[in-house]
Amino acid sequence: MADPSGAAPQPGPNDTSTAILRPKKSPNRLIVDEATSDDNSVATLNPATMELLQLFRGDTITVRGKKRRDTVLICLSSDDVEEGRIQVNKVARNNLRVKLGDLVNVHQCLDIKYGKRIH
Repeated sequence: MADPSGAAPQPGPNDTSTAILRPKKSPNRLIVDEATSDDNSVATLNPATMELLQLFRGDTITVRGKKRRDTVLICLSSDDVEEGRIQVNKVARNNLRVKLGDLVNVHQCLDIKYGKRIH
């Protein structure tokens, strides 16, 4: 809406024209990075990120990528990983349909049962 005084609008914290430039404040959205391990079922996170998401070493997490593709991985911690990033193997990235630098959603998976067979 226009200001009745006729003054030019001042950009502020709630300015909608620059809202797209601000980063999202969702802590469970992480940037995909190259994994150093060859294990297809492991995702590596920074310990500070794990603490923020209330995850522990060995927890199962659901990682959701593009086109609502998701996979279940085991969470490990490493100080080599930057905060806000997740290291995922190439096989898991192909399952999620994501590339390096893409954003994924990470959630804890509480109701997972032990597998009995592999397809």
